[in-house]
Amino acid sequence: QVQLVESGGGLVQAGGSLRLSCAASGRTFSSYLMGWFRQAPGKEREFVAAITWNGGSTYYADSVKGRFTSSRDNAKNTVYLQMNNLKPEDTAVYYCARRKQFNLNYDSAGGYDYWGQGTQVTVSS
Repeated sequence: QVQLVESGGGLVQAGGSLRLSCAASGRTFSSYLMGWFRQAPGKEREFVAAITWNGGSTYYADSVKGRFTSSRDNAKNTVYLQMNNLKPEDTAVYYCARRKQFNLNYDSAGGYDYWGQGTQVTVSS
């Protein structure tokens, strides 16, 4: 059984920064692409970022490109999302997730099989 636990959310002013962490259980963590999604009240869950198994490639939604950076430390079974220059529209619950094996898409929530419980990020104007 895989468990994902996010941390690092909080309240920050616009222009500020936060670093989210996602700690994973299980020995196969390093074999999987990991993704970050977010969901604001009344909106659908949307893709934010993804990072390949070895960190060699990263992918970002246009809305966060240039402001957010995903990284991972496979020795610690942890993936990170560094969020800079935060905007009020970034306010949401942020989730990390593990992509399904053999799935080729990275930006669709349906392509992920394990999810964390989420961490709230609130950006005040």
